[in-house]
Amino acid sequence: MSGLRITGRLRSLALVLAAGAFMVGGLSSTAAYASEAAPLGTEPQIGIQFNPDGTGQCEGRTGEQWATSPNWTEAIRLDTDNRPGGCRLAFGVTDPDGTLAGSSIKYQLTRSTNGVGQCGDNLSPNEVPILPIPAFGKQVRVDTDNQPGWCNLTFTVTGRIVLDVQLYADGEPGQCEDASPVTHSASAGSPVTVKIDTDGRPGGCQFLLRLRHF
Repeated sequence: MSGLRITGRLRSLALVLAAGAFMVGGLSSTAAYASEAAPLGTEPQIGIQFNPDGTGQCEGRTGEQWATSPNWTEAIRLDTDNRPGGCRLAFGVTDPDGTLAGSSIKYQLTRSTNGVGQCGDNLSPNEVPILPIPAFGKQVRVDTDNQPGWCNLTFTVTGRIVLDVQLYADGEPGQCEDASPVTHSASAGSPVTVKIDTDGRPGGCQFLLRLRHF
């Protein structure tokens, strides 16, 4: 029994040291650690953190979720309009066995050229933490409304990763990039950008991710 307790402590220490290395690497200010209850397995997992700071504009799977490669996440639903508040988004990858060593994912939310004040104040590229423990990068804020313009969400990938992205409308097609589910695949040298322009028109945008590796 004592041997089992020691082994458990050593595993916990290893996870703490991994987190410390991540913080030393300069990303501690851009990461929010998830619950220890997030599932850990041998395959990498993609995580979405999706939280409303208003009412009724952020639906589907809110909170935190993790999907094991190559499965899709559950859909989150963006329907930000003139109501107060918006939706906060962040992403993470758990990689217990180091399968994705040398690979990276970045995400960036930017305003369209005619967009004013719709997409929060974090408009810089954000690193997706790829760690043996669950963690999320810095939040971006989607808050489109009836003003001109929209938010662009871009994913950039390096290494042996393919990140599949779906963003599609469940109402007025002009609020999202596609009127039906179409998969956009981000890979090394081929980033993906999707357009979020939800406003007072009917419906919103369904958003899903899938992580694959080779």
